[in-house]
Amino acid sequence: MELFGSYTSPYVRHCRIVMMQLGQAFTLVPTDNDASAKGSPTQRVPYLKDGQRFLGDSMTIVQYARSKAGQAFLADLDDAERFYLANTALEATVNIFQLEKDAITPSQSPYLQRQAARAQSILETLDTAKLEIDGNGSDSVLRLACYFGWALFRKRIDLTPYPNLMKFFDRAQKIPHFAETAPFVA
Repeated sequence: MELFGSYTSPYVRHCRIVMMQLGQAFTLVPTDNDASAKGSPTQRVPYLKDGQRFLGDSMTIVQYARSKAGQAFLADLDDAERFYLANTALEATVNIFQLEKDAITPSQSPYLQRQAARAQSILETLDTAKLEIDGNGSDSVLRLACYFGWALFRKRIDLTPYPNLMKFFDRAQKIPHFAETAPFVA
């Protein structure tokens, strides 16, 4: 399997962690924006090639890896709800980050103001949620931990106002393969 992506992407990180936990052999092919625009119809990372199989989204890649190992993706409705909340906050935060590269900030854009409010609201909601970490971490736990790892690395969020999320992220450091996949610029 070839996983195309970057070392900083939280979406790629989630895929890497799951495949490492499952003992699935893969090669990470470092991929930038130009290469992903040519290599995937989504024009983003990650994407995966496994023989004739091509997958262009982190959720389907994680689902594929789990199905190859006989495991379920998103074990139940509560796991799915937490996963999609974390994913929505991540997407909103990434949108703001990417547009700020083009000098478009939330103060200039009602759309980005709503994205920032969306991420903030989700953090407040998740801070009151029961976030258990056991074993390798569920997909919602991994997605949320990868979001926090990226957002803290990029200085996009501050977890100080969220004591339960701070404790959660501290516990996440013990998830197998989480610490060793921390974002860095190659």
